[in-house]
Amino acid sequence: MKLVWKLLRQHISWPQFVGFFFANLFGMTIVLLGYQLYCDILPIFTANDSFLKADYLVVSKKIGVANALGQQQHSGFSKDEISALQAQPFVKGLGQFTSTAYKAEATMGVNGMKILNSELFFESVPDRFVDVSLANWHYTQGDSVVPVILPRSYIAMYNFGFAQNRSLPKINEGLVGMIDLHIQVQGKGGQGYFKGKVIGFSSKLNTILVPQSFMTWSNSHFSPESEMLPSRLIMDVTNPADERIATYLEDHHYDLEDKNLDAEKTTYFLKLMVTMVMGVGIVISALSFYVLLLSIYLLVQKNTTKLQNLLLLGYSPSRVVLPYQMLTLVLNLAVLVVSFLLLLMMRSYYIDIVETLFPDLPSTGVAPTLGIGLALFLLVTGINFTILWRKIMSIWKHGNN
Repeated sequence: MKLVWKLLRQHISWPQFVGFFFANLFGMTIVLLGYQLYCDILPIFTANDSFLKADYLVVSKKIGVANALGQQQHSGFSKDEISALQAQPFVKGLGQFTSTAYKAEATMGVNGMKILNSELFFESVPDRFVDVSLANWHYTQGDSVVPVILPRSYIAMYNFGFAQNRSLPKINEGLVGMIDLHIQVQGKGGQGYFKGKVIGFSSKLNTILVPQSFMTWSNSHFSPESEMLPSRLIMDVTNPADERIATYLEDHHYDLEDKNLDAEKTTYFLKLMVTMVMGVGIVISALSFYVLLLSIYLLVQKNTTKLQNLLLLGYSPSRVVLPYQMLTLVLNLAVLVVSFLLLLMMRSYYIDIVETLFPDLPSTGVAPTLGIGLALFLLVTGINFTILWRKIMSIWKHGNN
């Protein structure tokens, strides 16, 4: 093979092969990075909430000019409005958000370090709408510990702000015990002090959720004379895509806090953008593949006389074509290895930010992306081998004639 290689390498144009290498490297990196980014980011928009089912929809009233200026005192749902909505055929179950009728302050800390001290308000929904064990989601009068579910935005704010800047430990679902939450309430019925036990985070709700049993008792104890209309309702529907839902809500000037719909739209555009990016990468790779094929084809054409002589001297077509096949194999393999290393470097940069904002996001790994890279490598190399073999066989047959 060494002798064959010495005869054939005289007409090799290395600038052409270097150009192919970088062009194919660019295209392959775009394809792999686009797919990996899609796999890493998609769970952000498709992951289900661990406490509220996907079929649950949150309904509120639209805020008009009068509400915004404070001219309208009652913007909640009346009993008649609740009954009318509950009677709709697309509603399987309906629950009310109950808000605190008293003043509440909370101090939040992690491992003894205070990170938040603010006046907050709590809400509750009927227990049947919370997908968590009732053994953990219950309050008995007299207890000093209250189970709570925090908005996931709180934990993202802590991980990306406090933890990153102050070298504090990051928190995920498995480390909720690190959170210290102290609650002080004050109303007409006196004051109370409680310790909040964080059992998890919700991405669907932007409020601090407490058990219905605690809300009922605390409102009656600390603010017995206050009665508030529910400002939001939670619906269990038969089909979230039912057109009657949107029609009814629009006719009655209700708003749907439909983050599922927003997630579907975002996912669609994410898929569209990834498809376009990967399409550009595939086009670049295809053009570079054509450049490689054309370069080797011209190389074979320049060495036609030498190849015919080698074949006439008794060299088999497989021995004659082997140097060209090895050349393409090495180039394609080098492109795959370098592009995958570049992918790992770029992924290590953005995955830290993603994991900080979404600590419970499932890790997809890079194995599927490596599989795509190997598939492209085998496809391109196989096509190269086949075309080169056919060219050498045509030279061999022509020489014998």
